[in-house]
Amino acid sequence: MNDSLKIKVGEVVLEGELTMPENPSGLIIFSHGSGSSRFSPRNRLVSQFLNKNGFGTFLFDLLTQEEDQDYERRFDIELLSRRLEEVTRYLLKLPELKNLPLGYFGASTGAASALIAASKLQNKIKAVVSRGGRPDMASGYLENVKAPTLLIVGELDFDVLNLNKQALEEISEKKSLKIVEGATHLFEEPGTLEQVAELSLDWFNQNLKPKTQSHPVF
Repeated sequence: MNDSLKIKVGEVVLEGELTMPENPSGLIIFSHGSGSSRFSPRNRLVSQFLNKNGFGTFLFDLLTQEEDQDYERRFDIELLSRRLEEVTRYLLKLPELKNLPLGYFGASTGAASALIAASKLQNKIKAVVSRGGRPDMASGYLENVKAPTLLIVGELDFDVLNLNKQALEEISEKKSLKIVEGATHLFEEPGTLEQVAELSLDWFNQNLKPKTQSHPVF
């Protein structure tokens, strides 16, 4: 199932795409980075991989097209996390989704939004994955994140890697840092984004709905 959704949040309407395989193991909500959108090719690759392996996904725009022209809004992490939280609450009310375990996948600055929203939604979010994220921008909230959190960083993304190592110390619950060899910030090197997808699937399988998992399907 593939549905386009329009969700009213405050005075704006946010657009998203919901993709659900048969008998999904859970739903993964994506929070993209600044200057990106639900059409991000990197997030879509991860989303499609998760779909093929039994997870529903929801990719949506945290800002309207007009708002996205405002550079400062792109980095308004408090605004973006509030919107992510409200969208999550909306999805939880849908009959076909309300009983599914939820996870977040955040990329770049979107990881900070995901972690802040997870800290506020507490037991409603069962797992968080950050790809090349900026969890340091959620400092002050990290100790309240109850969801098992996986930070994935490229080996050659030196500054972000150091920030992730520091942020990892602030997370008190189950956590892990995975470093992808030979990868830079956008994981553009051959095979590196596929590693991100596999690591993410493994984390969600472990923490959303533990079960025996066959070899992942690309």
